[in-house]
Amino acid sequence: MHTNSVIELSQNALKNNIAFLRKTFGSKVQLSSVVKGNAYGHGIYSFTSMAYAAGVNHFSVFDVEEAKTIHAHLNQKVTIMVMGLVTDEDMEWVITNEVEFFVFEKKRLLKALKTAKLFQKKAKIHIELETGMNRTGFDKKELGSLIAILKKEKEYFEFKGICTHYAGAESIANYYRIDKQIKKFEEMHQIIVAHDLKPEIKHSACSAASIMFPQTRMDLVRIGIMQYGLWPSPEVFVNYLNTKKSKVDPLQRVITWKSKIMNIKTVQAGEFIGYGNSFLAERKMTIAVIPIGYSHGYSRSLSNQGRVLIKGHRCMVVGSINMNMMTVDVTDISNAKIEDEVILIGRQDNISISVASFSDLSNQLNYELLTRISKTIPRKITD
Repeated sequence: MHTNSVIELSQNALKNNIAFLRKTFGSKVQLSSVVKGNAYGHGIYSFTSMAYAAGVNHFSVFDVEEAKTIHAHLNQKVTIMVMGLVTDEDMEWVITNEVEFFVFEKKRLLKALKTAKLFQKKAKIHIELETGMNRTGFDKKELGSLIAILKKEKEYFEFKGICTHYAGAESIANYYRIDKQIKKFEEMHQIIVAHDLKPEIKHSACSAASIMFPQTRMDLVRIGIMQYGLWPSPEVFVNYLNTKKSKVDPLQRVITWKSKIMNIKTVQAGEFIGYGNSFLAERKMTIAVIPIGYSHGYSRSLSNQGRVLIKGHRCMVVGSINMNMMTVDVTDISNAKIEDEVILIGRQDNISISVASFSDLSNQLNYELLTRISKTIPRKITD
């Protein structure tokens, strides 16, 4: 078991975020908690347990392995929807366990049909439409063939939903592209409905789209980053604030990442710190060694840029991030010592280190930095 650090997950922060999202979307819109990428680095097992306790009963995952993790401990209590990979070998498990899944091409549709017939159990499908993301989904020209199969074999399909995904709703630069997608989605939906095929729900919104384009909320929203207390981008946050009198962030960060000082040493002026010669001490310095490196998910791109919190001070990472260690400047902290708490993400003495500030320093997304956090780090649920 990893003992270098611990990740704490705040149940109260999650409850706050879920309550905010439900109030924003209204009671008629269902909330699906997106927990792909190990629940955005929070730990899929721990986080789904917390979300279920907060009243969430619908989860979206990328692949069947993630679905199996949720199914193993929440079983029939929740709805699980696979948005991405379902191999032919996994189709039996998905259908027999009544897991919902996206169908975005004919081969998968036919495999689902064959498996449903074999086990005499309906496949719970969401038909994904290609509206301009150019990644997955049925094109408009494929609708005829799709409709024919769905109508002919309707006893083997439970048409749970029709969906799409937007290409960068977090940026106003993509406004016209997203607007075009919204219109195309509705056009294709109407074609399907006109052939007497009616999905139970329509859904298309991720966190960014749900705020930037309220019309995309439809029947269900697939919310990832915002439930964890982070905004998809500064633009989305500003867009939200511009609609409110109170300019206060309604979200609370769920994750706190903590470690401890492993060693302290003095470095003389003129000496290099760490590998190579990327950092030269221009004065006599006190350096704290933290047992966290890029193997734990603390990006090497934060070398000589990252910040951590120690005794209420914001301390700079100096030298290169190593595989298992980093060095930080504690020269101006007179009483820093081994075993002192180090905050990598979170709050200490009213000072905060956010994932967003990591992104500003390393030119990486919130999403990427979170999902890189090692699965071996213990997750601890707190109030």
